[in-house]
Amino acid sequence: MNKTAAALAVLAVIAAVPVSAIAQAYPVKTVRVVIPWPAGGSNDVVGRIVMQKLSEALGQQFVVDNRGGAAGSIGADIVAKAPGDGYTIMVHSTTHVGNAHLYGKKLTYDTLKDFTGIGMLSAQPGVLTVHPSLPVKTPKEFIALAKSRPGQINYSSSGNGSAPHLQMALLISMTGIDITHVPYKGGSPQVTALLAGETQASFATVGTVINHIRGGKLRALGLGSTKASKALPGVPTLAEAGVPGYDMSPWIGVFAPAGTPKPIIDKLNAEINKALALPDVVKSLENQALDPAPSTVDQFNTALKVDYEKYGKLIKLTGAKIE
Repeated sequence: MNKTAAALAVLAVIAAVPVSAIAQAYPVKTVRVVIPWPAGGSNDVVGRIVMQKLSEALGQQFVVDNRGGAAGSIGADIVAKAPGDGYTIMVHSTTHVGNAHLYGKKLTYDTLKDFTGIGMLSAQPGVLTVHPSLPVKTPKEFIALAKSRPGQINYSSSGNGSAPHLQMALLISMTGIDITHVPYKGGSPQVTALLAGETQASFATVGTVINHIRGGKLRALGLGSTKASKALPGVPTLAEAGVPGYDMSPWIGVFAPAGTPKPIIDKLNAEINKALALPDVVKSLENQALDPAPSTVDQFNTALKVDYEKYGKLIKLTGAKIE
């Protein structure tokens, strides 16, 4: 048998192996985990905690590769172009669906068609927060004050089209208040401006403001999610406290390139959910003011489509775009 015939024979044998058998053996080598954000942020922290558990459970290294830049789109492009074999996956946030509308045709990939969701890792609850100088203690009081002072209350965000910007945009659209947006370049300067009184209100992830709230430097009014936060006991959701139907819950999840075999997706989803139930993982996430959010593959992919539409409408409403 010549070399060509031998090679074809090997390929035929490989092709004959059922995908389920390949998935059962998976992984047989190192898995690359692209996190399209710099080290130290929520995506990175959550990703490293959970991927370490997958390494331990599956007997292969899940190696984090931080590829920050362009709100996560640089790293996402790498994953979109990777083989769909389960050996390149991505940890990304709700920003992934927002980028489709912010960047438009500038993106080199299709957010829905070039990826498949594996599962959710954690919720990133946002909290409506105000400077203590603002004489309000509830969402209803904030809305009433804003209506009595149209255009006079400034709110900070981490940038045009960011989750804090869109969370406030949703509140504005649902209540008819008129407040002024002041975008900053990132979550840290967004919170710094609020602490200094440069702005009077903001939506921020609980983890970025929890210590300031506990120290009395900021005041929490209501959560943007539909569930309470263990980190902020006693703080109601906006839906409970005067804005019925309000729901905007940013998340962090895991993705694979489109075409990755379903048995591999299912196996990763099952292992992720096992990791999220481990007491030390729950504690580590709660220390970051993050809530574990296990899901099925179908639940996560449904959430992606729902948030894709929701973010698209809000971004269109705000006029936000990346030049």
